[in-house]
This record gives sequence, structure tokens and C-alpha cells, in this order.
Amino acid sequence: MKKKTPNGTLISQMMDQTFPLRRREIVKKEPAVQNMVERWPALFTERQVFAEFNRITSRNLEADFFEALDQHTPGFIQLFKSRKGSVGQKLTELMQSINWPTPDVTEQRSVVLKGIPIVLGDDSRDFFKTCFDTTRDEALSSVTFGVLTVLSEDSPQEGPSSMQLEPISTDIVLEGGIVMENIKNFPQAVCLLFGLIYSCKKKIICKAL
Repeated sequence: MKKKTPNGTLISQMMDQTFPLRRREIVKKEPAVQNMVERWPALFTERQVFAEFNRITSRNLEADFFEALDQHTPGFIQLFKSRKGSVGQKLTELMQSINWPTPDVTEQRSVVLKGIPIVLGDDSRDFFKTCFDTTRDEALSSVTFGVLTVLSEDSPQEGPSSMQLEPISTDIVLEGGIVMENIKNFPQAVCLLFGLIYSCKKKIICKAL
């Protein structure tokens, strides 16, 4: 993993071989996430997050996650449009980022994932955190678990609360530290975060709630 270009095939083989040892260690000892980053660095790569989820559940996380999300997106969009009051206003502002009538799939996925907590009455601002590059360290100090989207201060967006589909970086934060960064988009980051919950430490989700 310290090589400039790690051998992905070899890493996968070694991760397959060490899976029983790793699961026993995680389940029984419940190590801190930072200790896991140091001991199993390959686990915090996109390829191995999906591979580990498959080892645990025999399911294709990426395919299943986005298939289900895309299947229910039209229904969520209709639900968002029908809501009134302060919740409806927040959802309307969120949906303004969609380029109608030919929306990009990433736009729709991002809006649905950010809109669901609003519908449920949850405040997701500390879970889906957005900040400028100059305030990244400050923002990170207030996030223990979630997705951190970093924008440039030169961004044409109105502010860090607006939808941003091309940030400087999209990072995953666990136990107050960045464990994965420069993820290609927000929906992919949420999908990977879901996988890390299974592969690293399931009780993380309980702490966040």
C-alpha cells in the first residue's frame, strides 16, 4: 500500500486471505478506526470497501445501492414537490440545483440523499457537512461521522449550503478523522460510507444517531 502504484490484484488476494483474521479482530476487539487505517490501509480504498462488503454479505453494494436509489428517485422527487411549509421550502431550494427537464443522474441522486433527512425531520448539517477549503480544518473538528464536501472560495455557488456537484474534494469522516478523500461525487461517498459501516465498525451508526 506504500507503493506509488499498489498491485490491486495482489492486494485483493491478500485481503481475501486475511479476511477471517480481520473480522475476528474487528468484532472482538473493536479497534479505533485510526488503528484500522494503520493496520489495514487497503480496507479504505474504494475497491476494497466494495470487496469487503461482498465478503461479509455476498452482495454487490455499489450495484444494489444505486439500483435501489434510482428506482425510488422519481417517487422521492414527487414527494419533495408535494411537501409544504418550512420542510417544503427547504426541499424546493434543494431541487433548484437539478437541471430540469434533463437532469443529470448524479444531480438527482444527490438531491434525494440530501432530501431524505429533511423529510424525516432530521438535521443532517453535521452529517453532510459542506465547507470552503479555507475552513476545512474547522469544519472537520465538528464532524465525527459523515461526508465532508469541500468547496473552493472561488466557486460560483452562493455559499457552502448550496448544492455543489464538482467540489475540490469529497471526503469520508469516521471518528473525527478523514479515512477516504477525493471521492468522485457525493452519492458515491454515501455508498462507500455505508460499506465502511459494515466493514469497519457497525456501532459507528449508533454513535451517529
